[in-house]
Amino acid sequence: MKRKETVLNDVVIKFAGDSGDGMQLTGSQFTNNTALMGIDLATFPDFPAEIRAPQGTLPGVSGFQLRFSSNPVFTPGDECDVLIAMNAAALKANLIALKKGGKIIANIEGFDSKNLRLANYPDGGNPLEDNSLDGFELIKIDVTKMTREALKEFSIGMKEKDRAKNMFVLGFLYWMYNRDMASTEKFLTDKFSKKPEILESNIKALRAGYNYGDTTETFTTTYKVEKAKLEPGTYRPVMGNQALTYGLIAASQKSGLPLFLGSYPITPASDILHDLSKHKSFGVRTFQAEDEIAAISSAIGASYGGSLGVTSTSGPGMALKAEAMGLAVMLEIPLVICNIQRGGPSTGLPTKTEQSDLMQAYYGRNGECPMPIISASTPSDCFEVAYEAVRIAVQHMTPVILLSDGYIANGAEPWKFPTSAELPGISFQFKKQLEPGEEKLSPYSRDEKLVRPWAIPGTPGLQHRVGGLEKQNITGNVNYEPENHQLMVRIRQEKIDRIADYIPQQKLDSGPSTGKVLVLGWGSTYGAIKSAVAELQREGYAVSHAHLRYIRPFPKNLGEILKNFEKVLIPEINNGQLVRIIRDQYFIDAKAYNKVMGIPITKTELVMKLREMLGGNN
Repeated sequence: MKRKETVLNDVVIKFAGDSGDGMQLTGSQFTNNTALMGIDLATFPDFPAEIRAPQGTLPGVSGFQLRFSSNPVFTPGDECDVLIAMNAAALKANLIALKKGGKIIANIEGFDSKNLRLANYPDGGNPLEDNSLDGFELIKIDVTKMTREALKEFSIGMKEKDRAKNMFVLGFLYWMYNRDMASTEKFLTDKFSKKPEILESNIKALRAGYNYGDTTETFTTTYKVEKAKLEPGTYRPVMGNQALTYGLIAASQKSGLPLFLGSYPITPASDILHDLSKHKSFGVRTFQAEDEIAAISSAIGASYGGSLGVTSTSGPGMALKAEAMGLAVMLEIPLVICNIQRGGPSTGLPTKTEQSDLMQAYYGRNGECPMPIISASTPSDCFEVAYEAVRIAVQHMTPVILLSDGYIANGAEPWKFPTSAELPGISFQFKKQLEPGEEKLSPYSRDEKLVRPWAIPGTPGLQHRVGGLEKQNITGNVNYEPENHQLMVRIRQEKIDRIADYIPQQKLDSGPSTGKVLVLGWGSTYGAIKSAVAELQREGYAVSHAHLRYIRPFPKNLGEILKNFEKVLIPEINNGQLVRIIRDQYFIDAKAYNKVMGIPITKTELVMKLREMLGGNN
């Protein structure tokens, strides 16, 4: 049967089902296939908090949203064009985000009486049968039955056969969007090379789904999205934590410092530990500590011994690491603390995103304890931010807090990765010997950056004292005198403030240098802000966008930029944290737009807010 091919510019697909339905894997494979075709994309995985959430229930729904387009992509999309619903709960949890007229591909078996009851549908109500989905294009497929039929000749158990139903769905989508299945077949071959029957059953299910679409007369249209017009170069798909890992390794290689990670597993930071542990060939050492305190303490010890000390965690772990961070500040020693933020407080929303820890990064330690703060904005940006965090830590002898979040960490996008030759060097010098006229090492003598020398333990003649008690200026001896303490507090603060002389000036991401409204953002709000501002700029509004990488200290020209606009809007996935700091430091009446729901701010929300601020006039 001859079918019509329709060319689309932009598609958003949401894969949704139980944790055991393999939606994350399905979405990841479709993402990798999309990236190989040169199509721009962004993803948003959405995990349940429990490792084994109750099957069939709303809290147990696992989702993976993918947007792919022939145009530049900055967000995973506000609404979906296609929803894959493997059961009733998946439909109920995600229907609100489906466009009117959008496609629903529903697994019939997931809408039996048990699944309907678990999803809290009324008795006797079935959305696949009661016309409640008339505003959508409903495609009902008995995925489970057809997967079992395709695998009837295999000797594996029914449970193993049912696990392959995500491959059936993936095959059907490959047919629908005119894709080659070779990339997924290679993935399966690599993954299950030692389990031939599992390998063959998954490939058979994948092909069965493709053939179902190809041979069933119900489907009359296939779709195609053209290659995106990206900047020339070599690209690869990358997730945020993965890019952060590569940035740390690159910085280690460029600085010549062996990389040591001391970490304790915590969602959503654990992938940094997992990924770094795979790169022993680059001299990386990873240590899974018994707790958060041991993790950061081991990293401090590594830095003291001349390595690049790194620790990774999320908000609860930051609370436990606070005292040791103070020790690193007192020692004035290089250290990178990666905080992959999540919803809180306490255990909070372990798998949901939130920009919840900026105030904690600024003020969440005892005493006057200043530390530089640097923030990633997108998955691929994590590489550059990690690299820069290492540079600041090493060249300014200070611990640095790197802020990412669950949205960035688990999201993916195409990354035009640099070559080693393109990366700037990270220069520094260990103190190797006493200078002429020095009788012994003065560990708190300073250069023009107020940076003290980094002397490796055991270097002849460079014995010195370290610890958490207040140090005497220059000598490093323990000193409790009031005047000395005030002096050292001021020096440590001034050292952090002077970093502003060694970071780039703030630039506008888009828009005029003066105007009606400036949208100032940080972290994972980048894509939503960029997309919203671009839409209003196309309509002729005088609105601009600036996005912060350096949050402490701020770039030296930030205050000047802020005062060039009548109004400043600061969107955040928290209850208002950067906005308080900006008001405090620059005395401007910045306005907040806050969302604390465990999900990102959307472009549509920001467009509405900005129209309100702009008064509806060009």
